[in-house]
Amino acid sequence: VQLEESGGGLVQPGDSLTLSCKSYLHVSGSDAMGWFRQTPGKEREFLAAVRWASGDTWYEQAVKGRFTISREIAKNIGFLQMNRLKPEDTAVYYCATGSGGSTIWNYGLWGQGTLVTVSS
Repeated sequence: VQLEESGGGLVQPGDSLTLSCKSYLHVSGSDAMGWFRQTPGKEREFLAAVRWASGDTWYEQAVKGRFTISREIAKNIGFLQMNRLKPEDTAVYYCATGSGGSTIWNYGLWGQGTLVTVSS
């Protein structure tokens, strides 16, 4: 395992949840860590990314203001804080590292995903 997500689970609508992504490889300063999600029958969807060294971030418009990406460089861990969760946020969430941006092809290393279920 080179990237490992954790923190998924069952939450109620309106709850908050923070996902973690531990990289067991050194993350280069020029690389980015991204978060994506996928539901059955749909393509993997970009959510947010952070440039490892600079901390520059970018977000998919649909989650901007509700999701926050961050990282702890010394521990090689990235985070995705998700607020005001909705049932439509139910998905498998993946973290990945690569050159950055919103395109999945820019990311070469992927975790196995963590399931987030938002339901009352």
